[in-house]
Amino acid sequence: MPRTITTILLLGALALGATAHAQTARPGLWEIQNKMGGNAQMDQAMAQMQQQMASMPPAQRKQMEDMLAKQGMSMPKAGSGGAMAMKVCITPEMAAKQDMPMQTEGDCTTTITSRSATALNMSFVCRNPPSSGEGSYTFSGDTAYTMKMQMKTTHQGKPQNMTMDGQGKWLAASCGNVKPMK
Repeated sequence: MPRTITTILLLGALALGATAHAQTARPGLWEIQNKMGGNAQMDQAMAQMQQQMASMPPAQRKQMEDMLAKQGMSMPKAGSGGAMAMKVCITPEMAAKQDMPMQTEGDCTTTITSRSATALNMSFVCRNPPSSGEGSYTFSGDTAYTMKMQMKTTHQGKPQNMTMDGQGKWLAASCGNVKPMK
């Protein structure tokens, strides 16, 4: 998976980290779905990756899906609108401290620009790969949120603008085999 796509998905997890400041998230297993857009090159790369996955022999496709699953991620499925999904574990200690999963690569700084009990606005800057953006979150209690984000990055020396629409939802009290992010 191209590093830019992986980084953007991890930014979705970073975004979940920002939610703690406005709303306490319920501990347990969460699913975060992110759909990128606003950039023809990225849209084409995602479509190409989905097409390659669909045309793989079943054994090879299963191997790729298993590799992604070990990272708590899954490829878009039919009817998902092209959204990538990842599962994240929020421990009771993380929820109590309002210390949520954060991206571990990219050297990112997040700034909360405004917050209330039901909404949060934030901005971020990352050094590696260089990127920045801003987003807004709307919460539905402690078990769900929706998110919209605009991002600027550089790919192969060319500036790119992207959007990401996402949602997070609490799935279960137990994280099963999904380990908490550091």
